[in-house]
Parts: sequence; structure tokens; C-alpha cells
Amino acid sequence: MACMTDAIGLKKHSQLILLQMMLASAVLCGNVLIWPTEGSHWLNVKVIIQELVARDHNVTVVVSSASPYVNPNHTASRVKYEIFQVPFGQNHVNNLIEDIMRVWMYEKQYLNTWQFYKRFSEVALRLNDYNRHLCNAVLKNSDLMRKLHRNKFDVLLSDPVNICGDLVALKLGIPFVYSLRFTPASTVERHCGKIPTPPSYVPATLSEFSDTMSLTQRLENILSYIVQDAAFQSIWGEWDTYYSNVLGKPTTFCETMGKAEIWLIRTYWDFEYPRPLLPNFEFVGGLHCQPARPLPEEMENFVQSSGDHGIVVFSLGSMVKNLTDEKSTMIAAALSQLPQKVLWRYSGKKPDTLGPNTKLYDWMPQNDLLGHPKTKAFISHGGTNGIYEAIYHGVPMVGIPLFADQPDNMAHMKSKGMAVVLDFNTMTTQDLVDAVNTVIVNSTYKDNALRLSRIHHDQPMKPLDRAVFWIEFVMRHKGAKHLRPAAHNLTWYQYHCLDVIAFLLACLVTVVFTIMKCCMFLCRKCGRIAKKKKD
Repeated sequence: MACMTDAIGLKKHSQLILLQMMLASAVLCGNVLIWPTEGSHWLNVKVIIQELVARDHNVTVVVSSASPYVNPNHTASRVKYEIFQVPFGQNHVNNLIEDIMRVWMYEKQYLNTWQFYKRFSEVALRLNDYNRHLCNAVLKNSDLMRKLHRNKFDVLLSDPVNICGDLVALKLGIPFVYSLRFTPASTVERHCGKIPTPPSYVPATLSEFSDTMSLTQRLENILSYIVQDAAFQSIWGEWDTYYSNVLGKPTTFCETMGKAEIWLIRTYWDFEYPRPLLPNFEFVGGLHCQPARPLPEEMENFVQSSGDHGIVVFSLGSMVKNLTDEKSTMIAAALSQLPQKVLWRYSGKKPDTLGPNTKLYDWMPQNDLLGHPKTKAFISHGGTNGIYEAIYHGVPMVGIPLFADQPDNMAHMKSKGMAVVLDFNTMTTQDLVDAVNTVIVNSTYKDNALRLSRIHHDQPMKPLDRAVFWIEFVMRHKGAKHLRPAAHNLTWYQYHCLDVIAFLLACLVTVVFTIMKCCMFLCRKCGRIAKKKKD
């Protein structure tokens, strides 16, 4: 009888636990609003969206009618899209992206640091105009905003490269989370996020320095910070008025961005140099990586035909559709001299010098190729997604960085001993051949790639799980204010303790002045006494 009673009690206890789990699951399911950015940024967010949907969250993406990358047909069927109209088409967005690339790829080599930031500021003004149209199309669309209000979202996930995700969140009264690797001016993370960046060992974005710098490099690093701050003010400063008007109170662009609950940074310590972080900054680099899947039959046959030499994977990313005839001819000639078979993602005109060992593809399963046992090297432009796929699978790289964060990314990989880096504008056929042979023949590159791969895999939680955990954390707790540093409530002079230094200097001056006055008084008195005695 006692055993029967225990069994019944155990059954009821199990049912109670199961009921609690079901209720908890229902409570944790929330509504997530996405404010996306174009290009590879969207690829990362799309992976997060898929995981959120897999965990039974409702996801809504707010996207413009001119978006060339965010395609409603290419994500989970349970994702809802709110498409708003803008006064331009996809060609306008593509032309803007191409102009930004042109500044980095072809013009930067002829400009000094100040001239480059000045030139980039000119292009960034067009980016500002594009962003302003996006903002107005949503924030001034009363019907859309009312519709979003009715959905009662729990959190907004945004990429700060596309401005106004924070404003949409604040107007809806919900917390927001950022997902980023790189912003047009790195001062966003430094000034708006308040992340500490000692210039003595934290290299400025785009400097291409490591964390070990000479005196000259430290001087240049500090100057880079100053120039970036000036560029930040010229590019984004005009948004202060816009943000104040939308929120109906005096504020700044940076102050509003600083209200982000969590900053999901798409790198990790396998890539980053050791540096100070804040509790609301989380590394989620490589969240899109996964084990390699089987290749399409035709592609697998080509790979297997490489024999013991193996294959080289070559891609300059999704944004670079083609190259000049001169550049593509030079690259094809170099690839034809390699003993490996080469799979090249390229949709431009077929080069005359293309060798029989090289095949062109409009698209290829890059992650699956890098995870293939016959892959010997990866020639890449240095996008963060490609770098992390190479780290994940332990494949050494030849970097040909083109624009944005790519030169900086490849500088990290070079300093980690995993890559050889070439200059896109000055490299020759022999340079490319030598670089590929170096990373394949010199085993230290493969060893370093495998070492970084082990570091990447040796984490208590997968990057994607970590990213989704913090989004759900913000949903559960209606924010994460307890993780935000008090630095957000300080003025710039308080943050740098200039008021304390001024007070201490004033005290020191007062003490020195008092002592000097006392000494002068005593000297005069002693002089009068001595004079009286003499008389």
C-alpha cells in the first residue's frame, strides 16, 4: 500500500513538473521585432531569426520595399514581414553600397588618413540620407506604428548600421538589443556603448594594428581615435536634432544608442585581442557556423578529382559580383598555376586566363566546402562570416581585403598566424601564387588555424545559443538595466574625472599659494626684526 501511495504521489509530482514546464514554455514565447541591415549583417540576423522561430517565438521583420537582401521568401514561413514603402528602389541601395566599396577598394590607396575619412564622410552623408528615408517611412507612418503597437512586442533586435531601430523601440516602449561587428565609426561602441578602449593596447578600428604597438604605432593609434571622433561628429552629429524631435525631448543620437540593453558582438576571443569589456557586451562570433553537409554531386566529383593536392576555395563575398577585366585576368592566371583544384565564386565575365583546374560558381556552399577534408586553403576578402567559417573548420587563409572592416579583420588573422594578407590594388600574379603556396606548404598556418578552431569550439555555450539566451533574457526581465554601467549617467568630463582633477589642482594651487604667502609674510617679518636689531 505504501509503495502504491508513493507511486501515485510520484506520478502526481511528475505531472505537476510537466505542467509547470509547459506553462513556463508558454510564458517564455514572446514577440520579437527585427530592424535589419543589408548584406552579410542580414545573414547573421537571419540565423538568429530561425533559432527564435524554432523556440516558438513570434518574429516580425520591418523592412523597406527597396531592400536588395532581405527576401521574405528566404526565411522561415512563420516569420511575418511588415514592408514599408520608400521613395527609391533596389538600384539606389545597390549603387550606394557600390560607392562605399569604391572608396575603400580603389580610392583609399591614394589618400592619407584624414583625406580618407573626409572622402568617406561625403559618402556617409548619402548613407545618412538613405537612413533618414527609412526612419521617416516608419516613424511618420501612423498606421504602421499603431499596427506595431498592437502586436505588443517584447524586444527589438537591431543592427546600428541602419539607424533608428532604437527610436522605433523607444516609441513602442520596448527594450532593444544590438547585433554588430563593425560600425561606420567605431566611436559608437566607445562613446555610445561606453566600452573602455585604452589606446595603449586597444587598436583603433581600421588601424590594422595588433595589441602590441611600437611608440610610433601608439601615436598613430591615438591620432586615429581623434580622427574617428571628428568623423563621427561630422557624420552622425546631425542626427541629434532628429532624435530630439522624434522623442519630444532634448537628447542625442549617442545617448539614445546607449540605452541598448545588450550589445551582441559578432566576434570572440579566437579573433579579438584581450581587452576590457562591460557586462552588457557579449561575444557571439561564428553564430552562423555549423558542421559541413554533403556537397552537390557535381561539385563533390570536381573536389574528389583533385587527388592528394586537394582544393582551394575562393570567394570575395556576396557584394562583389565582378571585377575589372585586368584584375580578373590576373587572378585567374595565378589560380591556373596552382596544383590544387580551385572553386571560385564569381559571376562576372569569364577570364581568358582561366585554367582547367578552376571552376566558377555564381554561388557555392562555402561553409560545407571549408569543412570538406580536401580543402587546403581559403582565399577570402576577409568578411567576418567567412573568417569564422575558416576558424570553425580550421582552414588557413589568404586575405585580399577590399573595404570596411575587412582589412582590420585580416590584420587580426595575420597576427594570429593563420593568414597571409595581400593588397588588392598592388598584388601580382606571383604574389597570389606565393601566398597560397605559403599557407599550404608552411604547416604553421594550418597549426594556428586548428589552434583557433579548438579555442572557438571550447566554449560553455554555442554562440547562437548565447545570442538567443540574451535576447530571451531581455524579454524575461523587461530589459537588463542592472548590466548597464553608471558611465551612461556621467558627462564626458565626469567620466574622465576632469572635475576631480580640476578640484585637486585647485586645492594644490590653494595650498601652494597659502604656503608661499606665509613664507613671504615670515620673510618680511624676519627682515623687519633683523633691521630693527641692526639699527
